[in-house]
Amino acid sequence: MREPLTILIPAYNEEGNIRECLDSVKWADEIFVVDSFSTDRTLEICREYTDRIAQHEYVNSAAQKNWAIPQATHKWVMIVDSDERVSERLRQSICRVLENPKDFDGFFVQRQSFFLGKPIMHGGWEKDYVLRLFNKERGRYQDRQVHACIEVEGKRGYLDGPLYHYTYRNLDQYFEKFLRYTKWAAGDLKSGERSPSWTNLSIRPCMRFLKMYVMRLGFLDGKHGLVLSMLAAFSVFTKYARLWEMSVREAPRKVGEPERQGPTAAAARPESVRGKS
Repeated sequence: MREPLTILIPAYNEEGNIRECLDSVKWADEIFVVDSFSTDRTLEICREYTDRIAQHEYVNSAAQKNWAIPQATHKWVMIVDSDERVSERLRQSICRVLENPKDFDGFFVQRQSFFLGKPIMHGGWEKDYVLRLFNKERGRYQDRQVHACIEVEGKRGYLDGPLYHYTYRNLDQYFEKFLRYTKWAAGDLKSGERSPSWTNLSIRPCMRFLKMYVMRLGFLDGKHGLVLSMLAAFSVFTKYARLWEMSVREAPRKVGEPERQGPTAAAARPESVRGKS
């Protein structure tokens, strides 16, 4: 008899994705949906599959999941995002390892990602292993705003079968997330005391493109690979540009720099300086 499993699904306005996601995990012992106050039909669809639905204000992905993980009914938890699907082979592998987890506390899965409907087989995406199945008493997400991973104390293994990831359906969706993620990434860089140096602003984006498109054979994915590599390079540039913007805003005013003009500056001056009418 296998260990019971909770599937944890974070969601927000995912009516176009959530049904297929739920269909792929309806075999689990518990489906726990954590919703960030959706305004579309997401909750209506979720109620067809589960009664375990909680709403919680979204700060960032890691914070949302760390809030939800301790509330899972079962010890073993698997995180599945709304735009992901558990394949049949992966389901079988999960059930098999949970029959006898032995001394393992977490398991990696290989994620097969799609971009604008096309499976991406190169550029580094083909080596996208993410830790998603874990003992909730031994794991939690890193305290980061973007690209946080689960940190598990203990032995980790690998599952068989892909986790399908349907990323961006169009570029509007990409850039909607791009604005938030680059801002949060800049905050993480600042916390890590990284600097917006010339090298980071110029060389790093170029190296990201070369790594994805040339070294990791992104060109074999055709125009999809080219666009992805360019977007990745632009993302690196933008997060360091945002970090540079932060440093400019926080820099003290230089000696001899003209004072700001306008109502705020005028209001700050003493009455004797402003003069009397």
